[in-house]
Amino acid sequence: MRFLLDTTLLIDHAQDRAGAVALVQRLFSEPNELLVCDVVVTEALSKGPDEEILLIGTLIRALDYVATHPEAARWAAESRRQRTAVGPRSLADAIIAGVAWWMDATVVTRHPRDFEVQGVRVLAYG
Repeated sequence: MRFLLDTTLLIDHAQDRAGAVALVQRLFSEPNELLVCDVVVTEALSKGPDEEILLIGTLIRALDYVATHPEAARWAAESRRQRTAVGPRSLADAIIAGVAWWMDATVVTRHPRDFEVQGVRVLAYG
């Protein structure tokens, strides 16, 4: 399967949260395509202590990096415009959902509602 890892998973993994660590181990142990996109990389590396940033960076390097395709950005904009009353809460979440849509990937997140309201597949943990 193809999975797009959300910022929550990268941070939770770096903070050694049991559910996140176990899920990352499971995803890597199976024949999955594990993706990270430009928005997630930017969010995950933009704050936190240096030690955490180093751990997140290590995980990012083990993933396949994808940039936001223009069609994914257009889809995200339309998704956000159509759903102003119900979400997504952030522009970043809309773009992540757009990348998941474009790549036909499932978003792995601790905040499933942020992506479910946009109609993309979600693998929730917590």
